[in-house]
Amino acid sequence: MADRRNDQQVHPLSQNYNHDAVSNFKRDEESASRESDEIRRKKRIRYLAYFAAFVVFQTGIIVLFSLTVMKIKTPKFRVQSATFETFNVGTATNASFNFRMNAEVGVKNNNFGTYKFQNSTIFFFYDGTPIGEAMVPDSKSGWLSTKKLNVAVDLSSNNLTSNSQLENDLNSGVLKLNAQSKLSGKVTLTFMFKKKKSTNMDCTITVGFADRVVRDINCM
Repeated sequence: MADRRNDQQVHPLSQNYNHDAVSNFKRDEESASRESDEIRRKKRIRYLAYFAAFVVFQTGIIVLFSLTVMKIKTPKFRVQSATFETFNVGTATNASFNFRMNAEVGVKNNNFGTYKFQNSTIFFFYDGTPIGEAMVPDSKSGWLSTKKLNVAVDLSSNNLTSNSQLENDLNSGVLKLNAQSKLSGKVTLTFMFKKKKSTNMDCTITVGFADRVVRDINCM
């Protein structure tokens, strides 16, 4: 009888223990599941943050690239220097001049691609009257570089109808000439994208009679 009572007392304790164990296991499972969900949520947030940062970085790179490398700038066409082979100047009473000038012109290309230009003509003026012209051959200017070309031109006052301004310049010892031209061509970026670009030359050349040199070149 005592054994039977002991058995009756043992069985309920075992059932309670199993129930508590199952409950604890379920709670552990639920806790582990919640922790796993939280970890996954944090990972998703972290990945989204990485993706957003990558998109912002890529957008910045594209904007910077489009504003610098892919932006096509107008080349500059300038007279850079000049010397004289012949230099003949008349007197104040017989105002005239005849020069043979060797000019170095430059085509400055500030683009990340070549600028291929067509041949052109530089027109020289004195007091608004044409006094000579020079041919510029077709060529190209490389990436971020300046193409230098040498041209020779004969400048003469034969076409001037009035010598009053020339007389004043001869007395002052300084003669101001003007060089104008238009250069047309295409800029090629990354060997694929091409865009037509034209550039104008408008330079004032100051010539000194006493030393027979170009004293100043000012280009717009």
